[in-house]
Amino acid sequence: MTAPILTLADVTRVHGSGAAEVHALRGVTVTAAPGELVAVMGPSGSGKSTLLHLAGGLDLPTSGDVIVEGRSLVGLSVAQRAKLRRTAVGYVFQDFNLVPALTALENVALPRELDGVSSAVARKEALAALEEVGVAAAADRFPDDMSGGQQQRVAIARALVGERRLILADEPTGALDTATGEEILQLLRSRCDAGAAVVMVTHEPRHAGWADRVVFLRDGVVVDESGRTSGPEDLLAVDGAR
Repeated sequence: MTAPILTLADVTRVHGSGAAEVHALRGVTVTAAPGELVAVMGPSGSGKSTLLHLAGGLDLPTSGDVIVEGRSLVGLSVAQRAKLRRTAVGYVFQDFNLVPALTALENVALPRELDGVSSAVARKEALAALEEVGVAAAADRFPDDMSGGQQQRVAIARALVGERRLILADEPTGALDTATGEEILQLLRSRCDAGAAVVMVTHEPRHAGWADRVVFLRDGVVVDESGRTSGPEDLLAVDGAR
């Protein structure tokens, strides 16, 4: 059996202490294998974004382990985790996280340049990624000169550039119209078909339909996965009725 690209093993994340203690995740175990698109669903506050932050090494678990490409993130320094993200992990943030002073092309090329790739090669790869997501015409624009949908596409291009085998996407179609959102999901699906693993947080049941497996979180706990007897609409509706 092929080893997972991502493993979260019995992960707990606690914020604060004493009366202010908040359990964002409680003993969560999730894997993502090569070629697999995993959708993570659940109501607001269920721990979805926390799960992605841990998977990408942006945060560390209070207990448990996070393993990416066979390496435990828990034992890595901040610098080592940053290097792993640049080389192995593409992260699509919900709020884009583009550098305002850089053009679209420069934003996409930046992680490759930070990893030692020559400027010429990095820019060539960045332009190819922008073309892939349909915004090559905006290559020389700054984020403030782009629409929200264009910024989201640039952010996705930045996550896809290079040979990253793990793509983490936090509501990647949130700023896009329906047709464009479907194109982006097809793009993520094609990356899976090429051997990457994608973990995507989404509120949209129709977007989860692109996934090989759906993980449902509620109150920091995995309450269901694919093979469920109820659909995503049912689980979300039950929680929303509380």
